[in-house]
Amino acid sequence: MDTPLSPTAGNHAVPPSEPHSEQLFGPPSEPLTAGQLRELYSLMVAVRHLDTSAIAWQRQGLIPGYAPELGQEAAQVGSGYAVDTTRDFVFPTYREMGVARAMGVDMVAYMSTHKATWHGGLYDPQESRLAPIQAVVGGSVLHAVGWAHGQTLAGTADATLGVAMTYFGDGASSQGDIHEAMNFAAVMKAPVVFFVQNNGWAISVPTARQVAGGSVAARAAGYGIPALRIDGNDVVAVVEATRSAFAHCRAGNGPVLIEAMTYRRGPHSTSDDPGRYRSLNEERDGAGEDPLERFRKRLLADGVADEAFFAEALAAAKAEEEEIRAGIQALGSRPGGEMFDLVFQETTPALQAQAANWREESEHV
Repeated sequence: MDTPLSPTAGNHAVPPSEPHSEQLFGPPSEPLTAGQLRELYSLMVAVRHLDTSAIAWQRQGLIPGYAPELGQEAAQVGSGYAVDTTRDFVFPTYREMGVARAMGVDMVAYMSTHKATWHGGLYDPQESRLAPIQAVVGGSVLHAVGWAHGQTLAGTADATLGVAMTYFGDGASSQGDIHEAMNFAAVMKAPVVFFVQNNGWAISVPTARQVAGGSVAARAAGYGIPALRIDGNDVVAVVEATRSAFAHCRAGNGPVLIEAMTYRRGPHSTSDDPGRYRSLNEERDGAGEDPLERFRKRLLADGVADEAFFAEALAAAKAEEEEIRAGIQALGSRPGGEMFDLVFQETTPALQAQAANWREESEHV
């Protein structure tokens, strides 16, 4: 049965902050403890600080490019926090730094891609349970479905069944690969969570101009996939929805789609100029309340944290950023021959010729 969706108004209004319990699959999970809530805030602060620092690093020439995620910290940290890294596997795009940080991935190894040191990151995907960073729009979705289908073919018991979670945006949802992946996953009952971060913009094109009907979650019904449309700026709601979706998949019920409504507060990438397609006033009006400040107010109101905690979290984030920056600066170049050695399991004559030409020109061999 399809799960009812939260209503939204206008082009890209954020839905109600709390998803109703009947929207989730089955009974709600255990409430987050005070310690977990504080941990979520600390993760969001660390991600916010690292994200804004990465933009500065690009301007300073430390890294050649970066895809900011300002405003999407709750969607990324909340969903990544729900992953069981002993059995699940996450398939990111190029904008899931917050997910990687929430999963405990080494950030220097992660940022090596943005340093152009190593395609996909220097971290170990098998150990971290985070697949290599995917720059092809929609590409990681196909990989996730393939991995999830492998879980069903292996006949893994529910207690240990791994669930794949794949990320894409509202813009990527218009790619044909998304249709193929969702249809295949539904037919094969693959345990995969399609996590859509609807940030309102497909680079310079607003959602209303490239998603018919304005809702990615509504499309799931066409594949027989239940969907949740949630407030992606509420980290607690994101954790709850993601946990619920994982439980649904783990029980052998097939895939789930989550559409987290959020807003991309900055440029699509460090080479993008959002001033060419939206004004600062439009950006301020569309963004709504900062998810970090919103969660901070909630923790204060509930007596879960105080000003001393917030100051400590910020200090820890700054110290972490300095360590990551030093680690990135220390990254050396990889051996150039690797770009030929690791393309195919068995090399081809054409690749061998390219490698020979490269060695002659670069190493004078």
